[in-house]
Formats: sequence, structure tokens, C-alpha cells
Amino acid sequence: MPNDYFEFKKFKVKQDRCAMKVSTDAVLIGAWVVPNGSTRILDIGTGTGVIALMLAQKSKAEITAIDIDKNSTEQARINVAESPFAEQINVEHRSLQNLAIKSDRKFDLIVSNPPFFKDSLKNDDDSRTLARHNDYLSFEDLLRGVKTLLTDKGKFCLILPKNEALQFRELAKNKGLYLSKLMRIRTRLDKDTEKRHLMQFEFKESEFSESTLVIEADSHRNYTKEYKELTKDYYLHF
Repeated sequence: MPNDYFEFKKFKVKQDRCAMKVSTDAVLIGAWVVPNGSTRILDIGTGTGVIALMLAQKSKAEITAIDIDKNSTEQARINVAESPFAEQINVEHRSLQNLAIKSDRKFDLIVSNPPFFKDSLKNDDDSRTLARHNDYLSFEDLLRGVKTLLTDKGKFCLILPKNEALQFRELAKNKGLYLSKLMRIRTRLDKDTEKRHLMQFEFKESEFSESTLVIEADSHRNYTKEYKELTKDYYLHF
């Protein structure tokens, strides 16, 4: 069983009420994204609020964190309120589709660790299904919302498994959002398989930069220096 909380260097994340606990995916994207002076950031599907908190730690931006799950929203609000970044983050119980239609706000940076399972067996736990399956936020809806809410020179970052990432890149290109930065994630040095892609998109098409990060060297929890360097501002033991 996962712990009811996850402690980082500058904040603690309670997760007893959230279907999806703090994950390596969330920490990877939170650590990888560079706010670059962004003044407004949107975190789509905030869950525990961990990505919003990580971004608040390294920026002065006003951050809006949204989620359609009520328990997750309430948990994220608690985590934000008990953190040093309470004045910086606003947690809202609403969908991306609703925000895109009802709000006139624009964001310099949009970040998401989106649901990606499609047409697969679903869990009996409704809240976990909501968090993991893209029935309520298809890639098309995600891209449509991002296009509406992103500033002209803004950046959109997300993490997906390799196969879904390749599909998403094609969809994004067809809708006028172009890959500008890519990091391929491998779990172990002795395994060639790419597990995740961290991607950054912009409206302007250009050559994209790419890199590869390996999480573990040759055994469980024997982390590479590159992974430690990426996450050292957050993980307690790095």
C-alpha cells in the first residue's frame, strides 16, 4: 500500500483521498518543465496538486490547477494550503472543456499528466478509472482546450507512454501545435525500451531538441546521476 503522504524537500503531499497517488510520471514532468518567466500556468488534471506545487517552487507564476474529481480537488486544496505556495496556486473543481468555454484567461504555460488508457479494461473504482482513462478528456479535447487557452508564444508540456505520445504528436501537428522539445524516458540502462516521452509543444514550427534520460542504472533504486540531477530540488534523498 502506498503511504498516505509523500514528502518532498519543500512541501508535503497528502494522497489518502486521491485515486492516483504521487507517481514518477508526475515528478518527471514537474521537474523537467522550465517555466522561463511564465506569469500564468495551468495544470490540467492536478490530482494531489504535486505538479502545481513543483512548478510553484521554481517560479513566481500564478498557477491554476484544475481537476474533475471532487476528492482530488479537495485534497489538492489541502496540500496547497499547507505548503509555502498557498498564495500562488488556485485549485478549481472543473473540467478543461468548461474552462476553455467559460474563461477568458490565457496561460503562458500549460502542463498535464493526462489520462491515457483507451479501450482497455476499467477498474471498479470510479475515481481511479476517471483519473486513468481518457473517456472524459480525449486527446482531441485536450488539444482543443490547450489551443483555446494558450498564449501565442506559450508552451504546452505533457508526459505520455511512447505509443500514445507518437499518436499525440500527429494529432497535435494536424491541429497546429508543434513539438519543440522531447525527452525520452528509459527505466534501466540494460533495457532499450522507452517507457515515456516528455514533450513540449508550441504554435511555431521549428526543429525540436531531443534527449534521453535513464532512471535506474543496473538495479532497483540505483538511480543514475542524470535522474538525480533532474529531481534533486524535490526528492529528500537526492
